[in-house]
Amino acid sequence: MNNNTLKQGILITFSAYLLWGVLPIYWKLLDHLPASEVLAHRIIWSFVFTVFLVLITGHWRDLLQTLHTLQKDRKKTVAVITASVVISINWFLFIFSVQHGHVLQASLGYYINPLFSILLAVFVLKEKTTKGQVLSFILAGIGVVYLTLSYGVFPWISLLLAASFALYGLIKKTIDLNAMYGLTIETLVVTPFALLFLILASSKGSVSFSSFLSMDSLLLIGGGVATAIPLLLFASGAKRIPLAMVGFLQYVSPTIMFFLGVFLYNEPFTIHHMITFSFIWIALMIYMASIYWKKPQIKNQKAISENNQ
Repeated sequence: MNNNTLKQGILITFSAYLLWGVLPIYWKLLDHLPASEVLAHRIIWSFVFTVFLVLITGHWRDLLQTLHTLQKDRKKTVAVITASVVISINWFLFIFSVQHGHVLQASLGYYINPLFSILLAVFVLKEKTTKGQVLSFILAGIGVVYLTLSYGVFPWISLLLAASFALYGLIKKTIDLNAMYGLTIETLVVTPFALLFLILASSKGSVSFSSFLSMDSLLLIGGGVATAIPLLLFASGAKRIPLAMVGFLQYVSPTIMFFLGVFLYNEPFTIHHMITFSFIWIALMIYMASIYWKKPQIKNQKAISENNQ
């Protein structure tokens, strides 16, 4: 990996996480609309935008081939459908949290997400964990329990966001689809349901999409672009940099959300929140240290093995 490729990868991946971090500002502009309606539009316009990208890049044959391959593999088909449902739930929770003044809970959720991934890796993929990873998970758990007991608020949004995104990541790892094709197919699966929802809502006179030129309509359409662009940037950038660097950069998004929640939207940040976030931050530092510490150990083990040979 040359230096230019590494720099490009860092810049592209950072851009993806930066966009994800400021996304609450975008959804906040639509907080006067029902979260379910915003979600339906997000799904539909994400599908439209990704299809448009596939067509203009000339990859539609590859997409059709991917669909054909999925039809032959029942397990992968079920996995894609499950991923579609899980990411839709995640999107809804994120929109809901932003609209209802829970940006801090969303931030906490994405801080906790890597620790949920550890849990899934252990119990589903049967991967071995380091002592540092176990300790980080315990500390994060203490933080969540503390917030629940002392502040009287169970952070269900944080936990569901973390769990749903971790599960989505696990499914994506097992099916290994191209990012653009994956998002296109996932939104294809749920788009009929989103359209049906909007049709039913329209019959009751509760749909806000009136004119393509209205601000709400433009923002709803733009939601598809706002969804797809960071995902595609991430897919492109992550290939160019080490996994440990990806792990470090992923905390850009929740950190931006944290500052947005506290300083822009003036959400209450008490001493109880401070203690909880401190537990999470310490847990994440231990988690990242365990990743960087593991790499030299692996190199040393290889060197010893080669010398013995």
